[in-house]
Amino acid sequence: MRAPRLRTALAVSAVAALALTAAGCAASKRDPEAPKKDTLVFGVAGDAKVLDPSFASDGESLRVARQIFETLVQPEEGGAKIVPSLATSYTPDSTGLVWTFKLKSGVKFHDGTDFNADAVCFNFNRWFNYSGLLQSPDVSSYWQDVFGGFAKSESPDLPPSLFKSCAAKGADTAEITITSVTSKFPAALALPSFSMSSPKALKDFEADKVGGTAENITYPKYATSNPVGTGPYKFESWDTTNKVVKLTRNDAYHGNKAKIKNLHFKTISDLAARKQALEAGDIQGYDLVAPADVKPLQDKGFNVLVRPAFNILYLAINQSGNPALAKPEVRQAIAHAINKKNIVDSKYPPGSTVAIEFHPSSLPGYNESVTKYDYDVAKAKSLLAAAGYANGLTLKFHYPTEVTRPYMPAPKDIFELISADLKAAGITVEPIALKWSPDYLNAVTSGKNHDLHLLGWTGDYADAFNFIGTFFSRAKDEWGFNNPALFDQFKKADQEPDVNKRAELYKALNAELLKFLPGVPIAHGPPSLVLAKDVTGVKASPLTDERYATAEFK
Repeated sequence: MRAPRLRTALAVSAVAALALTAAGCAASKRDPEAPKKDTLVFGVAGDAKVLDPSFASDGESLRVARQIFETLVQPEEGGAKIVPSLATSYTPDSTGLVWTFKLKSGVKFHDGTDFNADAVCFNFNRWFNYSGLLQSPDVSSYWQDVFGGFAKSESPDLPPSLFKSCAAKGADTAEITITSVTSKFPAALALPSFSMSSPKALKDFEADKVGGTAENITYPKYATSNPVGTGPYKFESWDTTNKVVKLTRNDAYHGNKAKIKNLHFKTISDLAARKQALEAGDIQGYDLVAPADVKPLQDKGFNVLVRPAFNILYLAINQSGNPALAKPEVRQAIAHAINKKNIVDSKYPPGSTVAIEFHPSSLPGYNESVTKYDYDVAKAKSLLAAAGYANGLTLKFHYPTEVTRPYMPAPKDIFELISADLKAAGITVEPIALKWSPDYLNAVTSGKNHDLHLLGWTGDYADAFNFIGTFFSRAKDEWGFNNPALFDQFKKADQEPDVNKRAELYKALNAELLKFLPGVPIAHGPPSLVLAKDVTGVKASPLTDERYATAEFK
């Protein structure tokens, strides 16, 4: 889950904080009838963007969506393997094109309407028939990444749709037909962006009435104040002034009810301030713990949960914005100029590794034999000279502010280290710092006015295509190149049904990518989240798919 294309979330009022503290003080062994703590406040680094998961691609929006909504399939708790969720089983026919999903019975949306096969098809047909602004990559990015085009695609750059049709074969059976065999299906249906929404709520709150322009999108009420799913928590309010999203327990939930009644996501953009809020008891958890804070927090008795590294930070190189960057020698010079080990050693937590390609080593298709660009300033200078830039080169370098990502624990610090490395090799950078959402994400994923930028990805499911295919399987403004031969290789790999053969195709693709060098892979880091001393029951997920319905105060 990435932040690409991404472009709103949270602060609890003083009254709520005081009420929570009072509840904690009142609960004691001498007073068994005293009220228990009923609110978990989780501190997040940035605001959510939108509450309709089909429009979301940023981590904070998806974090909220995971508590309100459910998908047909989901990652296993604490892992990446795909398991049933609202679907109890999912089987293909002999062609691999027609998938039958058996559904849980007795499930209700938060508005009391039935979840069934008709609801499944309503959601799929809604996404497939998006038009106008809904086809903007900033609105329906995950649909486009996974399914490609629409029923009537309005851009010639969109490929044919992977989705063909959905049919209800009884209340508990949905039949989904796709147009080609792919590694993405059904695994990608675990993405929160493909959550099941109430058809009634979608119609009542005019969910598809997106307004504004491609540069300044405005969202309808469903996406800002009326999201309706089937999950263990339901939406209560979103205070965009104080930056807090409030959820409350769904007492009609079809599974195990949430153990804590209220769940709030509060934006505290400064990492040190999040730590202080936890220690003061103002919040009961936060994400993306600073590497240097892990052991001190553990020593104080806080519950630090370390996720397995399932991510990538990269330096993207936009070949269309500056003619110099279209030259392979210049891209190679940039790669040789960066001291990646220094970045990992100084800015990442223990267990982090230098990246040599664009996905983690745990995925089939990882290739140890790719071209490696060791730190070598002299070689970087000679490559620049060979490209005609012996006297140096000036590049625009974007980096984000007001954010911490699992793959990017200290954006400004990492930017400064890379800038110094580039300067030593003869490349001067013009720093451009922008607020993460929407300014930074808009700037670096669209248009030509960017040369270098930092971005990354946390995997959505356990397949290499989810990383390298998301980045490089078709032309994108972020990278600014068009390579039909490379795109054809991706198509072949994605459509290979044999997993072992597919892994070999991914290995070949990784080798090709590191020769072509569209950007520089930097690091893989195991990010941490921390919970209060008395909060237990949450499992860390490599996909950042933590489920807070299992949390409880002890």
